[in-house]
Amino acid sequence: MRAWRVHEYGAPADVLTLDDVEIPTPGDGELLIRVQAITLNFNDLDGIHGRYKTVRTPMPYIPGMEVMGTVDACGPGAEAWAGQRVVAIPSGAFGGYAEFVTAPTAMTFAMPESIPLPAAAGILMPFHLGWLALYERGGLQDGETLLVHAGAGGAGSAAIQLGVHAGARVIATAGSPQKLAVCRDLGADVVINYREVDWVAAVLAATGGRGVDVAFDAIGGSTTTETFKCMAFNGRHLIVGFASGIEAEDEGIVPRPVVFGNFSLVGVCHAYVDDPIGFKAMTGFNFPAHADGVEMHTELCGLIEAGELRPMIGQEVVFTELPAALAAMERRETVGRTVVRI
Repeated sequence: MRAWRVHEYGAPADVLTLDDVEIPTPGDGELLIRVQAITLNFNDLDGIHGRYKTVRTPMPYIPGMEVMGTVDACGPGAEAWAGQRVVAIPSGAFGGYAEFVTAPTAMTFAMPESIPLPAAAGILMPFHLGWLALYERGGLQDGETLLVHAGAGGAGSAAIQLGVHAGARVIATAGSPQKLAVCRDLGADVVINYREVDWVAAVLAATGGRGVDVAFDAIGGSTTTETFKCMAFNGRHLIVGFASGIEAEDEGIVPRPVVFGNFSLVGVCHAYVDDPIGFKAMTGFNFPAHADGVEMHTELCGLIEAGELRPMIGQEVVFTELPAALAAMERRETVGRTVVRI
């Protein structure tokens, strides 16, 4: 099969090579997926640059943490998935930049034929993450105010729509007039160009000085600490990612602004396991159950089929253009999700 591999860390255009490699074999509870589309993520870039410490990858390795395709073969215990159209996060959260990939059933979800490509490939990461963050962890309520950073991105575009769906007033930040227009089109009530104005002051002005009830923060770094100033009393600041640099994952947060701010700092990790209790016993971490993810996914797909939510597909490219598409995403030149067709 063809696969884009990293032989040394660096910029995507410099280090990704299109190689012929063996088709992997699914293990216990795993599926072999014939990939039809790949969706690019910022975590892919962190892995290619060698910055991502959470998942240690062998060298050379195939990046890619989100795919859509059909189940071509099943490992022991996963036979019921044979032939299904699915979206998945591959085993180890890498390996997706290829014509075939293995994925655990715990991180795989059926995708109805009624949702065509490229939309079908753009649902899993942003909408599952947004739903988990805003509805489960953040408890966003009708009438509350939601701040969404990078509102024209993959995660941000989903968060805006989910906020509107919940009845919230949505404030979105973005870095260009084009991206601000995307945020408005998705339903944001207030849009702020963080490159041109003091966005903290703009958020406070838009809320009468009170601040926001919920902040959806997929950026990290200084954006996180500046957002502390925007939180209302009893607000919930959701840390959902580190697009500004994965190194922020290991940086300590000074507790004083959180304590004096009287708001909650809420961690969100999008991953599923079959046995949350057993997983916690092994790792100390709390991950939601795959069964809960299936329930959420079914409701999401219904809302998308009804036209109430829509994946924001900004770019669609062919497999050979993948490194260039990654480079454009790294330069912040893209909007929504970038889907790579095989």
